[in-house]
Amino acid sequence: MSGRDGASDERGRLSSDPFDYRLTGRGGVIVYRGGRPVMTVGGGDAARLIDALQRADDSQAQHLLARASGNYRRGNERA
Repeated sequence: MSGRDGASDERGRLSSDPFDYRLTGRGGVIVYRGGRPVMTVGGGDAARLIDALQRADDSQAQHLLARASGNYRRGNERA
C-alpha cells in the first residue's frame, strides 16, 4: 500500500535512517533525522502530532514524522 492512509517505505529509508523527536517545554515538537533537527512543529499542529504519535506504533510514527517534516513526502529525497 502507498499513499496518505497506507504510507509506504519501499526503499527502506525510514528504517535505515529513522526520524526522532523531542517535546519542548512549550508543547512543541522538534523533529530530528541523523541527529540533526530538521523541523520544529508548534501550536495546534504540534498538539495533533503528539496525539497521533502516542497512538502510533514505530512504523506509523516514522511516517508521521516524515510527513510533518515536509520534504520527505515526495519520494525524491536523496541519501
